[in-house]
Amino acid sequence: MRSFGSTLRLAGLPVALTLVLSACVAPTANMSPTADPKVSRASAAIEPAETAYVARMDGAIALPAIPLEKLPEAYRRQEVAYPTDRPVGSIIIHPGQKFLYFVTGKNTAIRYGISVGKAGFEWAGEAVVSQTKDWPTWTPPKEMIARKPELEKWKDGQPGGATNPLGARAIYLLSGGRDYGYRIHGTPDWWSIGKNASSGCIRMIQQDVIDLNTRVSAGATVLVLNADGSMPSSLKIPTPPKPAVVKAKVKAAPKPVVPELEIKTVTYQAPAVTSAVTPTAPAAVPTVTPTAATVAPVVAPAAPAAPAAAPVIPLTVAPVAPTKVTP
Repeated sequence: MRSFGSTLRLAGLPVALTLVLSACVAPTANMSPTADPKVSRASAAIEPAETAYVARMDGAIALPAIPLEKLPEAYRRQEVAYPTDRPVGSIIIHPGQKFLYFVTGKNTAIRYGISVGKAGFEWAGEAVVSQTKDWPTWTPPKEMIARKPELEKWKDGQPGGATNPLGARAIYLLSGGRDYGYRIHGTPDWWSIGKNASSGCIRMIQQDVIDLNTRVSAGATVLVLNADGSMPSSLKIPTPPKPAVVKAKVKAAPKPVVPELEIKTVTYQAPAVTSAVTPTAPAAVPTVTPTAATVAPVVAPAAPAAPAAAPVIPLTVAPVAPTKVTP
């Protein structure tokens, strides 16, 4: 004879079997799992350029508008066909073309204009996204401070803000588990887009890096191609150029200052000499008695020459009356 308890246990068996079997039933349409947020963000529609680059507030910081007439259309954010076998959410960078591709689906991507490392700072290889930050602090590496001593004031970090070189967002990259200091970040210098201008980081327009930051996830792969677009065989990290050695200039001993001699022209004028000249009295004229043959007048000797300053006194010769000769 069955007990009352056995009867209850047997009676409840069909109910228990029903509950177990119901957990194995394929979920119905209204019980489908939530779509992967990473995929939904990655494939979100993009804004047209006319509204994507307008001025806006990002928190408490104002972002200026980007003048479209000065931004080439090729460097504006846009969806493009891009053949690749990389998974959705991956980033591919073509330094030569100055483009960053964010893979959104099979052979499709969002393309952004970028600025890359200047000569001597180019790099290539694989990396992964480790983290992202809004308005990050920028700390220049010691090598950069050595090249630009004026950055010494930021050795402990420059707070995020409108003039911070890392811009509105920074996407941090690791290669082989190591941080080489490379970032994908915004820049207040939007006019550098399309150029080799950075120290190796990938610069983006502020509005573009904000858009990319909403799509990318930690752990996403980043491939930086060679400048010619070929696949790098390994990680290529350049050796930063050494800072220029500035030799101290040896100051030459100052030359003695020799006063310039003043040459004066002096005109010498002798004092006037006044001589008192006493006129010489005329000599007495002797009386000459002519001979019988010739009777000639007696001429007195010439008076001595007078000094230059003495007046000339005329010589007076008195005629002698002829003597009567008796034959």
